[in-house]
Amino acid sequence: MKKILVVAEHRKGEIRPVTFEMLNLSSSIPGETTCVILGKDIGGMAEEISKKADRVIMVQHDSLENFNSELYWVALEEIIKEENPDIIALGHTAMGMELAPFISERIDAPLATDIVKIEEVNGKIHVHKYVFSNKILAELELRDSDTYVITIRQGEFKEEIDDKNGEIEERSFTPPGSISKRFIEYVEPEEVGVDISKADIIVSVGRGIEDEGNIELAEELAEALNGVVAGSRPVIDSGWLPKERQVGISGKTVKPKLYLALGISGAFQHIVGMKDSELIIAINRDPEAPIFQVAHYGVVGDIFDVVPELIERLKKG
Repeated sequence: MKKILVVAEHRKGEIRPVTFEMLNLSSSIPGETTCVILGKDIGGMAEEISKKADRVIMVQHDSLENFNSELYWVALEEIIKEENPDIIALGHTAMGMELAPFISERIDAPLATDIVKIEEVNGKIHVHKYVFSNKILAELELRDSDTYVITIRQGEFKEEIDDKNGEIEERSFTPPGSISKRFIEYVEPEEVGVDISKADIIVSVGRGIEDEGNIELAEELAEALNGVVAGSRPVIDSGWLPKERQVGISGKTVKPKLYLALGISGAFQHIVGMKDSELIIAINRDPEAPIFQVAHYGVVGDIFDVVPELIERLKKG
């Protein structure tokens, strides 16, 4: 049984979903999960986390209201020494990517980032991660160590564990006299056009749309479905849709109720950005197109034959 120490992530009073995904690690590496949450006025969040963790360590102080890697390390250092965990888990997020290397260097522990799977094989810790622009899934064996530091890719550890009733323990914190970093403000990205990541219905187009003028067909279908139009990278690179409409690794990750893929072959970079949609319907002339491997329903046919018929039926309905 491994001792897993999860560093919770929250922002503006809300727990980030990746925190609960890290608590699901015990389904991959059986063990006890202790979650550390640092912040200000975090009692409610600690209660919520305790439903999925064996233990919760809560550290409250005004200076911890917003993430600061220096202050987080000061708060975590003693906890890590006392807990002596086998695995320290953080999300592969802006926070995790800054803090994880810091922890790894300070405690001289192996660091594995952006992992999508972790397991113990013959007493060795193995992790899986995508490399070479996500074209290859590599399995890595980590060197022997008392502790390992990992960051997990969001959306990969979804196998939820049973509810728990973890004990909440509060620790005191005294900030250092001086630090070199300070939080200034959150700067939200400027809203530009449609935010496809919030859409319930997405009609997405790929190379099969053939020409910019044919985007109008997808827009007509999206209007009939009360959805929005998005696209794969080739469509965006061609300038047929704005960058904020791109789905995939170099675009946005979407999880709509319906994802309708028109003429999209299904390159891995695109699949990663939409595979968690509730319902995926693909229309493609090529019966061997990779998109059909993730689609719940598939139509082998020409989108210029199928889509007009679909629009007509929707309008009649």
